[in-house]
Amino acid sequence: MHHLLRLCAAGLCGLALPGLATPAAAEVVRFETLESVPAFEGRSFEGTGPYLRITGRATIAGDPADPRNAVIADIDRAPRNAQGRVEAVADVVLLRPADPARGNGTLLVDVPNRGRKLAPQLFDDVAQPAANRAEQAADAGIGFLHRQGYSMAWIGWQADIPSQPGQLALAAPTLDGVTGASRDEFLFDHLRNPVTATLTWPLADPANLAVTVRGHWSEPRQTPTGLSVRATGLRTVEISRPESGFDAAALYEVTYTARDPILTGLGFAATRDVAAFLRRDTSAANPLAHQGRPMVQRAVGFGVSQSGRFLRDFLWLGFNEDTSGRMVFDGIIPHIAGARRMATNFRFGQPGRNARHPQDPAWQADLGPFSYAAMEDPVTGRRDGLMLRCRIGATCPKVMQTDSEHEWWASRASLLVTDLDGNHIDLPADVRAYMIAGTPHFTNPGEAPRRAPTMALQVNPMHAGPPMRALLVAMQEWLDTGVEPPASRVPMRAHGTLVDAAAAVPTNIPGLPYAGIFTGAAVSDQSVFPPRLLGDYPVLVPRADADGMAIAGIRMLPLAVPRASYTGWNPRAEGFGAGTLFPLQGAVVPFAATREERLAANDPRPSLAERYPDAASYVAAVREAASRMVAERLLLPEDAQRAVAAADAGRLAQLARGTAD
Repeated sequence: MHHLLRLCAAGLCGLALPGLATPAAAEVVRFETLESVPAFEGRSFEGTGPYLRITGRATIAGDPADPRNAVIADIDRAPRNAQGRVEAVADVVLLRPADPARGNGTLLVDVPNRGRKLAPQLFDDVAQPAANRAEQAADAGIGFLHRQGYSMAWIGWQADIPSQPGQLALAAPTLDGVTGASRDEFLFDHLRNPVTATLTWPLADPANLAVTVRGHWSEPRQTPTGLSVRATGLRTVEISRPESGFDAAALYEVTYTARDPILTGLGFAATRDVAAFLRRDTSAANPLAHQGRPMVQRAVGFGVSQSGRFLRDFLWLGFNEDTSGRMVFDGIIPHIAGARRMATNFRFGQPGRNARHPQDPAWQADLGPFSYAAMEDPVTGRRDGLMLRCRIGATCPKVMQTDSEHEWWASRASLLVTDLDGNHIDLPADVRAYMIAGTPHFTNPGEAPRRAPTMALQVNPMHAGPPMRALLVAMQEWLDTGVEPPASRVPMRAHGTLVDAAAAVPTNIPGLPYAGIFTGAAVSDQSVFPPRLLGDYPVLVPRADADGMAIAGIRMLPLAVPRASYTGWNPRAEGFGAGTLFPLQGAVVPFAATREERLAANDPRPSLAERYPDAASYVAAVREAASRMVAERLLLPEDAQRAVAAADAGRLAQLARGTAD
């Protein structure tokens, strides 16, 4: 489905609708609207009214000789249309106010994560799968984005996944017959034997398959008795595991000769070109144009995890400059990306790759640069930074990078605010960074603490929606009026809140076992196979208070007025790689109810009764903390009201049960 032939068979090769700009001015040569219907069953939103949901396809055609496209890996080898351009087709979904005059003038491009829409989950408190739709009235959740008046776009960029309902993708050319070395790393978290695994790329020669195993990426690769691999399909293998010596979290690395790479790097061009088209094209083909004028005057790029890392690469590779030299995104918000990038713009790249502790941290997805300011790398000798290219072209957006606390333990986020020797650096004036303390990587709204056999501690359910809504409002004000957002809220060496792992967390809290574990940062020589480790970089972590919670960052109300200790890390359980971090999760350890209970447990953390003499005092503390966060522009008044109401509802429930003091 990724061949250029498929594009031509669909009638999309080299066609342009009347009114569209020529490819020299804009790379979208065809936009096809497939459906335009009322969204959310016609639900109307205060200040904005109802929304339309528009589904379409955008064909881009890029000139390989244009320096803005030449950065795409293998574009010079790709099939071309009759005009000598390289084509791809992106799935597109739009939401916009039915009345164009009632929007806020901003296009929010939510870069899909593995083809999914995640902004509604974070900003509108919509759980999956409803967050990936826009059909029923409840699919809009609290309707925050819609009440703000945003037009929203989801543009398929990932070319190694299929286009299907609920999954936006990019149909990009394939380099038929091209082969090369590839590898995949698997961590199964179970002991089933044998086990089936899916490779990233199709096999060129099953005879070249090989597999190794190790307990941790830093250990030597092993080939013990009983370990073997065989092909079961074009992209599937069966791994037979050794009978002993390795637990459920062992790392299995499969190496093979792959074939037919797709130009995955075209995903950056698709996002650039379609976003530029939507915000500037004035033709009738643009669903965001009205009466010969664009509905939007500015654009913000937002991405979560994989798509947050996409935005960091998008910026670094120079794609925030469109093919006419104009800025694409006025602002970007990479969320939960840490100091990581991605392995998309490579032959046999791996857009879905996300190494997790204890996996190899030196793959393509983990190469520098790590921070926005340019600096010299003491290992490679290169000088680079995420904003180096956009500074040259004067196309740098305003940046607000937001991370969970988990990214500071698992995604080496300290490298945002340190140089590569571990010393403090200041962020550029047009960059802000925020750590949302006490949060795991990402959760559905409304989750509750739970137990999992793979993790040592109860799982942290903290949802980051409230501060993210406040920060999006701050970004809008920054772009609209120039009012600067709140100062960065992250751990820093200069503040004493970013420290070596060994000194980060108190060791005297029962039930909170921390042993200095975190994901490191390394660089490897990618010109050899497998890549050769060249060196590593210092990684620091947030300093915790006496309750075991991060001191720095945005401390949401559950941390500001706590009833438990919330962390961004959770160790693996015995039998599942104990001594390493479980991916994406944090932990929650409740406080004792009374002083007597905590003393019996030898718990140094004050009990609930010692912190809050009665239920009313707890509600008052929540109200005071919420008011302070609103004043600091880290919480919106509507979210403060919801929090106080929830605390008061809990007090009333206690009174009804006769359990309140």
